[in-house]
Amino acid sequence: MVFNSEERKSSYADYLSWGEGERIEMIDGEMIRIPPAHFRKHQQVLRQLSIEFSLFLRASEGEAYFAPFEVRLQSEKKADDEVYNFVQPDLTVVLDSKKLDEKGCRGTPDLIVEILSPITVKLDRWKKFQLYEWAGVKEYWIVDAMNESIEVYVLDDQQYVVYGVFTREETIQVPTLKGLEIDLNQIF
Repeated sequence: MVFNSEERKSSYADYLSWGEGERIEMIDGEMIRIPPAHFRKHQQVLRQLSIEFSLFLRASEGEAYFAPFEVRLQSEKKADDEVYNFVQPDLTVVLDSKKLDEKGCRGTPDLIVEILSPITVKLDRWKKFQLYEWAGVKEYWIVDAMNESIEVYVLDDQQYVVYGVFTREETIQVPTLKGLEIDLNQIF
């Protein structure tokens, strides 16, 4: 999946110069190809979560975006050639509209959801987990669509702690969005 490990670090500006093509993410200047979702369940779960978050956020400031949507982490005061971490999460929630521009999110979003696939398990559970923790993403969800479960992590003193592991018959009270409850029967 990685194809730039021995060369110099690539930046977001480099990526922009390559033109349209495949989905790519970058972690610490290392380019990573993002494979397409290969199963229908992934898309169903993403659609349902997008609906839940979007409907809730209609009544408040904030927006939910689904992939492809570029998130340039820790980039608020940096030029594109100084940005070495950008991702395209399955779902991104941004509460501060000042972080949004025409390219996506310039800065750290409030909540990120990644839906596992066989190819991305290690990336989502290890590299992205560490990246999102480092960047200060307040809440990170890892969704296992095939096993119908969601792991929710919340940032506490710059480290993720497990908020809970939820299955189909449960309801999640979303920590970052007070008042939002998601019935997982509606998601899975």
